[in-house]
Amino acid sequence: MANKDLHPTIKDFKQFVKNHPGLIKDVRSGNSDWQTHYEKWILLGEDDSSWEKYQSVSTSASEKSEENDEKKDKKNKKTKKDKQEIMSQLMKMVENVDLNKVDGHMNQLNGAITNIQTLIGQFQDVKKQFPSTTKKGGKPPFNINRD
Repeated sequence: MANKDLHPTIKDFKQFVKNHPGLIKDVRSGNSDWQTHYEKWILLGEDDSSWEKYQSVSTSASEKSEENDEKKDKKNKKTKKDKQEIMSQLMKMVENVDLNKVDGHMNQLNGAITNIQTLIGQFQDVKKQFPSTTKKGGKPPFNINRD
C-alpha cells in the first residue's frame, strides 16, 4: 500500500514515530502496540509531555555508547587488577619455593629415568641373544599335519 493511499492522520503519525524512535523500540519489545500509541496520539496530540520519554531515545543512543565505553573501561581496569593480583600471588608462591628441594626432586627423577633406560637396554640385549623362533623361516612351535 503506497503512502498516497494512506489517510493524512496516519501519514502524520508515521512522521511522529520517525521523530520518536522510542515508540518503535517499545512496540518491538512487546510492551505496547501501534494501535494504543496511535489512539493516544490522536487524543493527547504531539505536544503532550508523555511523548518526551520516546523522543529522548535517539539522543540516548550516544549516551548508551558512552555508558558502554565507561563499562568497558571499568571492565578493563578490573581485568588488569585481577591480572596484577594473580601475578603477585604467583610471585609469592615462587618466593616460597625451596630450590634445594626442587633440585633434590630433579635428581631423583633423573635417576629414575636412567634406571628405566638401563632396564630397556637390558631387555633389548636379551631379545638380540634369543631371537624368536616364530619368525619367517623358523620352525613352527607345533607340529601340525605330520604323521
